[in-house]
Amino acid sequence: MGIRRKSRELVMQTLFYIEKSSYNFDDSLNLFCRNFVPSKKILPFFLKLLKGIVSVKSEIDIIIERSSSNWKISRMSGVDRNVMRIAVYEMLYCPDIPINVTINEAIDIGKKYGAKESGAFINGILDSIRLSLEKGEIKSTRKVDRK
Repeated sequence: MGIRRKSRELVMQTLFYIEKSSYNFDDSLNLFCRNFVPSKKILPFFLKLLKGIVSVKSEIDIIIERSSSNWKISRMSGVDRNVMRIAVYEMLYCPDIPINVTINEAIDIGKKYGAKESGAFINGILDSIRLSLEKGEIKSTRKVDRK
């Protein structure tokens, strides 16, 4: 398994833990990392994703909700919600990662940790977001090929 995949999985688990924790972000992160120590190899990408996602979480959640039919972010499973947060962050703020790679990684992680239908659910929403990016309906730091 690659460094980025391990980082994404750990970020998903961390976001899930932070949502369920009664502590603030810093305390939750410290407690999580004491119990599940990220290796030195994955730490830079892990922290980049985690801190980036937390800093724009409300923006990401709005994009996810707008791209899903009749689903509030709070009604989605914790795994699906957090996997999509990672993917949307990458789609918006990580121009070095191809969108198709981001979507495939999210689907694979969703299948591994989520419910039977998580892969298809995640794929549908992320593909809708990808199309919105291509149409220029969502602002991004990446240059998107507008077909």
